[in-house]
Amino acid sequence: MNDIISEVKEGYIVELAKGGKREDGRALDQYRDVSIHKGVIATAEGSAKVELGNTVVMVGVKVSLGEPFADTPDRGVLTTNAELVPLASPTFESGPPNNVAVELARVVDRGIREGKVLDLKKLCMTPGEEVWVLFIDVHVLNYDGNLIDASALGAMSALYDAVIPASKFDKGEDFNLEINNCMVTCTSAKVGNAILLDPSLDEEKVARGRITIGLDENDDIRSVQKGLTGAFSLDEVKQVLGTSKKSARNLRKMVMGV
Repeated sequence: MNDIISEVKEGYIVELAKGGKREDGRALDQYRDVSIHKGVIATAEGSAKVELGNTVVMVGVKVSLGEPFADTPDRGVLTTNAELVPLASPTFESGPPNNVAVELARVVDRGIREGKVLDLKKLCMTPGEEVWVLFIDVHVLNYDGNLIDASALGAMSALYDAVIPASKFDKGEDFNLEINNCMVTCTSAKVGNAILLDPSLDEEKVARGRITIGLDENDDIRSVQKGLTGAFSLDEVKQVLGTSKKSARNLRKMVMGV
């Protein structure tokens, strides 16, 4: 995903970070402005639009009846997909999901599963025969860095907005999807020797390493994703964790609307 950036621009960003500064004036441990709008897709059972700086994602949740997997006959089914719309970035192309889209979907999906956001057993109608199937579809509308956090925020917000359409399938009254835990991810990038929270697109282009931490409502780590080739020292990981915990609390409030 990292397209070419000039050596002059790269040196400028690295030198700024070295001095504790960033192009957009943020502190190294500061998120861009975040806005979340739920219920934006009328045809979805749940939806949300997230703007993280100039990065924009739309997430929809669709629900249908289907068969469970053979190895989990008493659990509903959860599937997460991500689509990188070509209009969102000149680096995105039409066609089957590439490695970036696959990684994005997996990281979002892992946070939901490992954070026990949903009790899939409660989505079982008849064991071995009929369960509720949830599809979480992430659509990137504009790419300006940090797709993972924007998509994770969108997925959680859409799940909070979701309703199980029981009446549509003659299964009784509709009911809200039960959320057991609000999971968020916090992504940091290593630029030079500095750690930058919520990297912008240009910061991602020059980053040596990336780490994403998924945190639950108790600030417990539920998932970790390491990206790019650069390494993080133990002290750097501790720094990332401390910064992530502080930011996660504010992000959760926005998702939950409190």
